[in-house]
Amino acid sequence: MKRLVLFVLLIVYSAFALAQTSDTSSTSPTSATVTQSSPSAQSSSSSAPQERLFFPKDWYWGWAEFDLAPPHNEIDPNLCAANAGNYGGVNAQCNAFARWQLSGSIQIRPTGRTIARRLNFFFDPNFLFGKNVPQTLYTWSWDGIGMEYKWGVGIDLPKRFEFRFTQHPNIQRFGSRDQPLGPAWLGPNGPWGQYNTIGIRKYFGTRREGTY
Repeated sequence: MKRLVLFVLLIVYSAFALAQTSDTSSTSPTSATVTQSSPSAQSSSSSAPQERLFFPKDWYWGWAEFDLAPPHNEIDPNLCAANAGNYGGVNAQCNAFARWQLSGSIQIRPTGRTIARRLNFFFDPNFLFGKNVPQTLYTWSWDGIGMEYKWGVGIDLPKRFEFRFTQHPNIQRFGSRDQPLGPAWLGPNGPWGQYNTIGIRKYFGTRREGTY
């Protein structure tokens, strides 16, 4: 009985060893094939089509946003004094406090190759609408107030840095707001006034997939 058990174990062990050998031999051609095909895969990847010189597939990027400022929380473009209601009440001439805001940003990279591909142009507009006077008049009017914006040029630098030149003109006022608006009028400069800057921007992190 012991001899029979020993014989059976020997057969099982031999069959197991044979199976291992056949698996190894059967997988080796596959690995050789993979090894042989890898140079062609590399050559195909290296021969991938280049970006177009002008207007490549990712030549523009941007976003648009719509905002509502609830009553008693109006957007102040700094055209009228906060006490504008003291100069005419609900009929105050200086009522350029915004209820609605449309804003956005667009970045253009027109060149896909050469060193010029590092160059980009950006434009960030901000449109304001409303007819309100703090503590005095609250409406849902879409009367145009103006467009506050900035524009400029950027150059990509190593390690995710970017050189930027930014120009911020005075707010471009619309319609009847493009004139002095009575004694509460603060002047034509609007938010931030007029300026230009030279700066360095640093990008970090990775945008979450599916959020853009």
